[in-house]
Amino acid sequence: MLYKAKTLLGHTLHSLDGELGKVKDLYFDDRHWAIRYLVADTGDWLTGRQVLISPYALGSVNEKDHKIRIDLTKKQIEGSPAVSTDQPVSRQFERSYYTYYGWPAYWTGSYAWGAIPTLIPLSEKASAFNPGGKEWDAHLRSTSAVAGYNIHASDGEIGHVEDFVIDDQTWAIRYLVVNTRNWWPGKKVLISPQWIERVSWDVSKVFVNLTRDAIKQSPEYPESSLLTRDYETRLHGHYNREGYWIAESAAKAPSHQ
Repeated sequence: MLYKAKTLLGHTLHSLDGELGKVKDLYFDDRHWAIRYLVADTGDWLTGRQVLISPYALGSVNEKDHKIRIDLTKKQIEGSPAVSTDQPVSRQFERSYYTYYGWPAYWTGSYAWGAIPTLIPLSEKASAFNPGGKEWDAHLRSTSAVAGYNIHASDGEIGHVEDFVIDDQTWAIRYLVVNTRNWWPGKKVLISPQWIERVSWDVSKVFVNLTRDAIKQSPEYPESSLLTRDYETRLHGHYNREGYWIAESAAKAPSHQ
């Protein structure tokens, strides 16, 4: 299912043996635009450190009760490598973190999840920290911090990032929610990360290879209802772009020699 990032903030995180806190933020990488960690606000528990939960450990999202299941015990989380609340997430920390849990490294390989194209649930995969392949540098960004970035089309500014639409099966960011109220009152549109040309992180601007008119004529984001595949098909068809679900289905399909 597709959820807005801001909707997930504040959701209670339930481990295998009790509540461990609430979602405070989400960190994504700026190459594949995939959520790498949920940041937990644990209150008085584990103070002074960031408590990060990888999507490998995430179970179901209960939108009605505002809960997310975590397939880890509190003891496992408490014993995991610590990162200070005032320090960025380093590759050294991530190596220790992934080794501790025995999970495949997402930064090794050509796919969003390393050697595999999509996220495999914890219960279905074998432990493999380093499946091989060339490493790439992951720069983690906060969804809360990037919300507010200005969006620039190929012929001028068209609005700002208001939110993100996340797929809870793959934890990929499927869309940026763009508020265009300064140009077209009341209209919000969706833009895929695949259509981003570049991001200027130092000046908080996102550049897309789409024209302002094309964005203006795109299907309006139905914020009050769940996104449907029919809407997504119309959206991608408007821009003459292939849907992400087509490429991902092809990547998962078995090859025949």
